[in-house]
Amino acid sequence: MKFLLITLITHLPDPVTGAKKSAADRLRDVLEKAVLAEELGFDGFAVGERHEDPFISSSPPVVLSNIAARTSRIGLFTAVTTLSLLDPVRAFEDYSTLDNLSGGRLELIIGKGNGTAQAELFHVTTADQWDRNREGYELFRLLWENEDVTWSGRFRPPLVHAKTLPRPFQDRIRIWHGSATSRDSVDLAARHGDPIFSANVSHPVEPYAELVRHYRERWEFYGRRPEDALVGAGTAGFYVTKKSQDAVAAYRPAFEARLAAQRRGGLPAVFESIEDFIERSSALVGSPEQVIDKVGRYHEQLGHEVMHLSADNDGVTPNQQRRSLELFQSDVAPVLRQRIKSRPLVAQEGVVSNDNHSRHGNGDIRNSLAPLARGS
Repeated sequence: MKFLLITLITHLPDPVTGAKKSAADRLRDVLEKAVLAEELGFDGFAVGERHEDPFISSSPPVVLSNIAARTSRIGLFTAVTTLSLLDPVRAFEDYSTLDNLSGGRLELIIGKGNGTAQAELFHVTTADQWDRNREGYELFRLLWENEDVTWSGRFRPPLVHAKTLPRPFQDRIRIWHGSATSRDSVDLAARHGDPIFSANVSHPVEPYAELVRHYRERWEFYGRRPEDALVGAGTAGFYVTKKSQDAVAAYRPAFEARLAAQRRGGLPAVFESIEDFIERSSALVGSPEQVIDKVGRYHEQLGHEVMHLSADNDGVTPNQQRRSLELFQSDVAPVLRQRIKSRPLVAQEGVVSNDNHSRHGNGDIRNSLAPLARGS
């Protein structure tokens, strides 16, 4: 199994202390956490894209470019790139530049996005966001793989013999399709031979497992081998300590603060207590043994090979979080890597570039339509 740290770069007061950092300090925290993730041996670091309060993650390629400059091995992910909101040509330019700067460590997770702010800022609505996402994806992929593109669609001006620069480092980028509920998204992934990343954070596992089953059904419907389908999944929370009671006690104040905020806002609470949250959600809060057991039970439902953990402190101190991440890497990750076999991430494969930089293994061009041999 492979492990990512993820942040949506929320900009909120600490749920326990009430202290709030400046935007600059919060962004610097993200950079430091990505450096730590590489130091501790995580496989990837993911940055979300949101365009509304309380998030300051509106420019993932800028943040990831900073991370690329401060790291050398870790995979760089978006989580998610909201292609429904972006001009695919401009998105290509940003991410192709990042791909070159990172030496081909980039993987995209795309999605249509949600929230009312995108309708106000970008004039994208629930009526057209799915069509925009599909069209944006198909044009983005076309631009990535071709130097001369002639194209027309609904949501941007046509292209005639367009050449977009810089040409990317990777000949074909792996694009994951992130989804919590959308069958359209997982069908699009299956049709193009792409992996999916299940959100798996807001509810018990059943609706996410049903969506993953639908993806696998559609994968076979399009004539693909079942064993080639690739799935990632999120987690709703993370804190691990040697003793489970210590983990629950440390995590409880942050959970209860968030639950109170939900109730003040009139939002329904899916999990009414931290005990319910730990029992029925994907949260990994407890001892190493409990975390290993829970990931195994979720893997039985989802068959995922990649999993993300929160890069944010989630109400614990930075030192507490660091000890938790270190314990995960020493006592949890090795067991899960051994038990759950997974394919390499892009950053672990070696790369193929348009300038014939370096080739890995037998020299075959890497792409998600020709899934890799399984590794550990």
